[in-house]
Amino acid sequence: MAITRSAKKAFRSSLKKQAFNTIRKDKVVRTIKTLKKLVKENKKKEAMLALREVQKAMDKAAKAFTLDKNTASRKISRFSKMIKKIV
Repeated sequence: MAITRSAKKAFRSSLKKQAFNTIRKDKVVRTIKTLKKLVKENKKKEAMLALREVQKAMDKAAKAFTLDKNTASRKISRFSKMIKKIV
């Protein structure tokens, strides 16, 4: 447990950041799950709309440094490729 006053404050701050990061990551995971489900069912229009949501969630997570920006970019690129393959 933290002993000094500054260490206690840093610990409280890290708990708040942890909560926000968990929420952001969970949002990303849920949107990806719906996107993959739509791609599997070959629903291109719905998948395009879901891709927007995934992109939005990933960009927000990258902006807040929850995800690395290159990781977010790479995954978005791969998802768009997946959707383009749907006939």
